Amino acid sequence: MKITLDWLREHLDGDFAVKDVVATLNRIGHEVEGVENPAEKLAGFRVAKVLTAEKHPQADKLQVLTVDSGPEVNGGTPLTVVCGAPNARAGLIGVLGLPGAVVPANGMELKVAAVRGVESNGMMCSTRELELGDDHDGIIELTFDDSGDAPIGMAFADYAGLGDPVIDISITPNRQDCMGVRGLARDLAAAGLGTLKPLDVPTITGEGAPATEIRTDDPEGCPAFYGRTIGGITNGTAPEWMRRRLEAVGQRSISALVDISNYVMFDLGRPSHIYDRAKLNGALVARRAKDGETVTALNGKEYNLTDTMTVIADDSGVHDIAGIMGDEHSGCSETTTDVLIEIAYFTPERIALTGQALGLTSDARSRFERGVDPAFLDDATAIVTGHVLAICGGTPSAITRAGTPPVATHHIDYDPARAETLGGIAIDAERQRDILAALGFGIIEQGTHWQVAVPSWRRDMDGAPDVVEEVTRIHGFDAIPSTPLPRTDGVAKPTATADQLLERRLRRAAAAAGFHEAVTWSFVSERDAAPFGGGAWTLANPISEDLKVMRPSLLPGLLAAAQRNQHRGANSIRLFEIGRRYLADAEHPTLAVLMAGDKQARVWRAGKAASFDAFDAKAEALALLEAAGAPADRLQVMEPVTAGQIWHPGQSATLRLGPKAVLAEFGALHPALTRGFDVDGPVMAVQIFLDAIPAKRASGPARAPFTPSALQSVRRDFAFLAPATLAAADLVRAIRGADKASIVEARLFDRFAGQGVPAGQVSLAVEVELQPADKSFADAELKAIADKVVAAAAKLGAVLRG
Repeated sequence: MKITLDWLREHLDGDFAVKDVVATLNRIGHEVEGVENPAEKLAGFRVAKVLTAEKHPQADKLQVLTVDSGPEVNGGTPLTVVCGAPNARAGLIGVLGLPGAVVPANGMELKVAAVRGVESNGMMCSTRELELGDDHDGIIELTFDDSGDAPIGMAFADYAGLGDPVIDISITPNRQDCMGVRGLARDLAAAGLGTLKPLDVPTITGEGAPATEIRTDDPEGCPAFYGRTIGGITNGTAPEWMRRRLEAVGQRSISALVDISNYVMFDLGRPSHIYDRAKLNGALVARRAKDGETVTALNGKEYNLTDTMTVIADDSGVHDIAGIMGDEHSGCSETTTDVLIEIAYFTPERIALTGQALGLTSDARSRFERGVDPAFLDDATAIVTGHVLAICGGTPSAITRAGTPPVATHHIDYDPARAETLGGIAIDAERQRDILAALGFGIIEQGTHWQVAVPSWRRDMDGAPDVVEEVTRIHGFDAIPSTPLPRTDGVAKPTATADQLLERRLRRAAAAAGFHEAVTWSFVSERDAAPFGGGAWTLANPISEDLKVMRPSLLPGLLAAAQRNQHRGANSIRLFEIGRRYLADAEHPTLAVLMAGDKQARVWRAGKAASFDAFDAKAEALALLEAAGAPADRLQVMEPVTAGQIWHPGQSATLRLGPKAVLAEFGALHPALTRGFDVDGPVMAVQIFLDAIPAKRASGPARAPFTPSALQSVRRDFAFLAPATLAAADLVRAIRGADKASIVEARLFDRFAGQGVPAGQVSLAVEVELQPADKSFADAELKAIADKVVAAAAKLGAVLRG
């Protein structure tokens, strides 16, 4: 929502500057996003008069001008300016950009420069160059009457009235009353910045019934539909003051009638619509749309309507998507002589659902879906009519009032003491009464309690806490004293849960391993969720179609982050995220890791960069599981659950405690999946399911003290011929369990297939570490242990190589 300081003064009487307005707005809960003064970008541009204009000696299309830019420039001596505009001539009064000025349209700084051998001291400007319009056929021509001298040398911003600061304010969705300048002025006046002026509502007596019938056939979507006709108008150009204000807040001036409708919307937060009556056929009716009806809106797009939507139509068809946007056929033009003014109340929920279904936004929708003042229809009709009569002339009819606006008296039981118990600050009852009265609330005292009458424009007020909020924000949130929370004696008890502590450990472990933490959206598009089984939870009111379902996996967000990083030139991507997956049964805490690009930079010894592979993913999965306290040495490597969809077959697996307890999945993502996310190269990933990790016992026997053996360990190497389908991890696990009293470690150190190894088999070499207890191993004992190792391997189909 944008307002200007001059526009605000139309409703607020007092002596204040823009800094006072900004400070007060922020203090009472209206965040100011920025302040822009159009005069700043026009610094260095002055009203100037062309004294002479002669042909350039070196160019046919250029002229050499002598320009008077006032006594303050160059000591009053005229400047020489080279100009190519066809309308440049002696006697013309226009706008001169002096050296040092920056042209708003292109950011070019003007300098003294020679143009075809003639020195030029600035530039005569067009409307487009100053971003004041689209005209670029010639330089600006200012016209003056004979009553006084032209203000030669005056700053152009001051002459054009462009020194009015524009304040950009973020209005929260609950404050529909502040979607107009007057609503903000009311809040500022209540906060002590000036006095709210009475609203000027003209008294207009119409002559006869409207020339067009007006009615509502959809009281659920349009409870009230007011209107009147005005004949004999002239639709010209809106007054300069109105056009200047609209352009300052980002609205393009179109015609007097369109500008009047827009002005009242931004001024009072009340949208309206003005129809060219000559383009209407029969009665103008608010009704439900029919399935299959279409309308071409003012934005030039065609929309398909359903019977859940409210429209404004006549006998020929739909003219208006009610409360959102009109069509391109019934609007007013320069030939319009008779109009129909529409002031309606549309149900906010209907407008919001229609706008979402059509993907259509507008300034009118943003106000109607929040809820406009249902008691303001008569006054709004009179105000719009007054502007039309004052600017365009004409003869108005009486008002037709179709339907009944939902105006209901709403009272809230309120105890002034709640300002302290709920708001944290003691405010005198008289002060609270003044604040509420200034905001438009009525008060009926009933002993120590009040009945607070809610004004019709405050749809957001529901109960006593809302009244406390109004009182405290106007009195000043900054006046609420800081009160420390009570603190008990002694050492504070830990507040973090076991799950929170686990996430902290894993976050530190992942960061220490060189990964960057990512925080991605908890919702994704249906397309991105599809490869991961689809979204089980769909949002009823999504921000957009790309954020429609709750994520079934953390990988879509990390893949999107990887894609953005790659497109910005990142060669190595190492990301992790701790968050929730949302499945049909519940939400599940998960740690996801993603690696893409170069594992390490190119070095002279290798000649090329190394890439990540599935074993890197496995190593990270095991390291993180160990950091989480999982029994990493007892995990089984088994096939992935979704190989061929998410994971690359043969380059991925799961880590399990038994066949059903899946603690993690890791490996290379399927190339089709990474192509769908526009991520280059092989991508490795890990997903650790934190809720599947077995919890540590709360208590148990104390661990025995560490007592290293005084005897040296013994290492023996075994090489087996095993089926190619046998997982090396299964062989290592079997060997480790062959003699638990003596074997303390077993690790794979070689894998070979090829010459000398039968087809369908692979050579696996395992190093076994043996630790004697109280005496060194005898040869017979070592042979007995070796026999156990060979026997354990044989159960898996592995035989000792000869």
